[in-house]
Amino acid sequence: MYLNIYSVQVALLLWSITILSLRTHCLAEQEEEGFALCVTSRRLVQNLSNHNLSNVPLDLNNDTQYLDISHNPLVKLEAAPFQRIPQLCFLKVSHCGLRLIDPNLFVHIPKLKFLNISHNLLDYIPDLSLPLLKILDLASNQYDCYQLPATFETMANLTILSLGSENALEVDFNDFDSLSDSSLQHLILGGGVQWQRYDPGSLAKLKSLQKITLKVPFCENLDLFQNLLEDVNETQTTDLQLVELLPNLCNITGDPFSNLRTMPLVKNLTIVNTLINSSFMVLFLKNVLLSNVTMIQFVNITYSEDTPDGFLLPSLNHTVVMRSVIFEGVHHYQYRYPVIDINVDIFSKVDYLKFSGTGMNIVPCDIMSTLPSLETLDLSNNLLTDSGFWWSVCSYTSVFPKLRHLSLSKNRFSDLSFISKKTGQMKNLESLDLSFNSIRLDMPCFWPTHITELSLSNNNLGNNVFSFLSKYFQRIDLSKTGITALTQEDLLQFPMLTHLVLSSNSIKVIPTALSPTLLSLHLDQNAISSISQETLAGLPSLRTLKAGDNPFACSCDSYWFLNALNKSLLPDWPLDYTCSTPPSVAGLPMSEYKTSKISCEAWLQAAIAFPVMIVIVVALCSVFYACDGVWYTKMLWVWIRVKRRGKKQASLLSNAMFRYHSFISYSHCDSAWVESKLVPSLEGSGLSLCIHERDFVPGQWVVDNIINCIEASYKTLFVLSNHFVQSEWCNYELFFAQHRALDEQQDSLVFILLEPIPTKSLPKKFLKLRSLLMQQTYLEWPKDERKQQVFWANLRSMLQVADHRVLKDMALSLAESASLITDE
Repeated sequence: MYLNIYSVQVALLLWSITILSLRTHCLAEQEEEGFALCVTSRRLVQNLSNHNLSNVPLDLNNDTQYLDISHNPLVKLEAAPFQRIPQLCFLKVSHCGLRLIDPNLFVHIPKLKFLNISHNLLDYIPDLSLPLLKILDLASNQYDCYQLPATFETMANLTILSLGSENALEVDFNDFDSLSDSSLQHLILGGGVQWQRYDPGSLAKLKSLQKITLKVPFCENLDLFQNLLEDVNETQTTDLQLVELLPNLCNITGDPFSNLRTMPLVKNLTIVNTLINSSFMVLFLKNVLLSNVTMIQFVNITYSEDTPDGFLLPSLNHTVVMRSVIFEGVHHYQYRYPVIDINVDIFSKVDYLKFSGTGMNIVPCDIMSTLPSLETLDLSNNLLTDSGFWWSVCSYTSVFPKLRHLSLSKNRFSDLSFISKKTGQMKNLESLDLSFNSIRLDMPCFWPTHITELSLSNNNLGNNVFSFLSKYFQRIDLSKTGITALTQEDLLQFPMLTHLVLSSNSIKVIPTALSPTLLSLHLDQNAISSISQETLAGLPSLRTLKAGDNPFACSCDSYWFLNALNKSLLPDWPLDYTCSTPPSVAGLPMSEYKTSKISCEAWLQAAIAFPVMIVIVVALCSVFYACDGVWYTKMLWVWIRVKRRGKKQASLLSNAMFRYHSFISYSHCDSAWVESKLVPSLEGSGLSLCIHERDFVPGQWVVDNIINCIEASYKTLFVLSNHFVQSEWCNYELFFAQHRALDEQQDSLVFILLEPIPTKSLPKKFLKLRSLLMQQTYLEWPKDERKQQVFWANLRSMLQVADHRVLKDMALSLAESASLITDE
């Protein structure tokens, strides 16, 4: 069966006149790989590109891992700035006009794994001794040969090498000898100019090669190209990329690609940035279809028809092993539809087909039914609409009978309800990509049960999008769709959901119990400030959680997330996780934020604080006891009570008439202490004391003397000792003084404990003394001279509460009475 698109008036492709500026992504992929190899924290990344630097700064962070100083006017790289950054792993110095590199520079950065010094003015390939280096880009410089220095032998880990110069026009047999024992896997070779000479066997020495990218046009010297293909066949190369293979206005004679048929290892063949005419395409595809190549890819090509019948590919009596055909970025040289006449049966085993960036706006009817093995169809980045893909003039007998994956991303689809109905014709379709379209939600959707995966990312849909989806969906991509809130009810509609992508939305809170079946959840680039333990408890099957680039709060709310969560769940940890609040830690990587469980758990704080307080109290009590704190406290209490009671009895004392401050009651056996210590100390401070040996009236009954002296004294002071409790008269004095205190309702009793008196040694007649000592404050006579000073101060304070004016008035009245008696 032949398909003539032009004759049946069906356009296979609508080629746009806009030249697509597509380019290979090899370098970008290398830099991403280098970033992943080297960077453990974004704080260790220094991007100084386009800073108009004439020298590398000397004040770089000592722990810098990533340094980009490209696009600066750096003529020479000095070694001094790199002495301070021994941890450097990634270095990019491209587009700088660089001419010289200090040979000692790389000695200071032995951990380098990625080095890009491409697009400079180096006229030599520098000596490099970097055993850890994995990716090296030396392309687009001014060296005139590809001879690698002997030091390259030390780079056993080198996997990707890019070499290219407009001045290097020859490849010598020994140029790559220093890499013959390396593990080099991908070689990018050539400066975009034709070679004058290639020594056969040069590349054959690189046995470990798996991928070769040749940036060398071949037109005038096709024998050189043949020799090069023979050497590629001697390596392990399975992936061959030819960049700018043919210059413009190149007339091909002969069959330069015949060697492809004898290269069993090459499975993937890519043509990049090349003008291809229809005659060359026929010749090229014929050899490819007769080879073991399973994937052919055309990237950013310009197609021109130089034959009157267009692209005409006759039938082949050969089993074609081709499985994947990719067109990514196509510009049509003539302003007309291409004429394509090809037996589609040739591609009956193709299971992957991609037409991206081709300007296609209509899918031919026959294409849908004549690719019986097609499982993946990628029509992204075209001009397709709902009616352009499901063309109304087509009557389908079958629609992609085995198609499982359909990508319609970056087109002009809009009606989700219409699309949901039409996909029911594709009986085996499992996944559908409608990202980057203009999808609207206005009518109910009726999805077929066999579709389990849907991508609607980068469409403005809002929070109601969940009600337009199928309960049979297992994978849903709703990244950047304008979702601001996520509820448990939204996801309960999908009992089979395993993968959910909600990146780049405005979700602030993750509800608990989202989905028990969810295996993967992407919530990066939202407005989430914390992820709680309860949230993850509601996702028992979760294996992957991507939540980076959110405004996380580094506080106790994040303690569980930082310290208890298994970080193997987070594929973007720790690079994409930084603190946003509080301001004191804003910008700090969360992996470097430290907090303790004690500071975040109240119950743990209490559990620790209680025994600590007990220990402190016990320690203080021990110190208090060791320093006689009990005794000092008692003395303080005595002083306080005296002051308090003195104020209460102010009115009573103002009318009282006393002759003595205190009557001293003591045993005769204690008279030595009283006469030598007590009396001198108190009377020396101006107090008036009544002592029975000195102040009793001679000839008066002893009891009367006791009563009169007690009543004439403000206080009665008892000097207690074992002798005191054995004295009969002391008992009388205690009895009368107690009754006087009760009658006048004042605290007139003061006790001095001269020595300890065991309670059991008190006679029965002194049982009252026992109760008094339990109720009254008493002073203990200390042996320590330092404490005796406090003792005397408290005792004087107790006795000096009496109104000295009253005592003076009493003395004056007695003097006047005496004078009156004398006059008479």
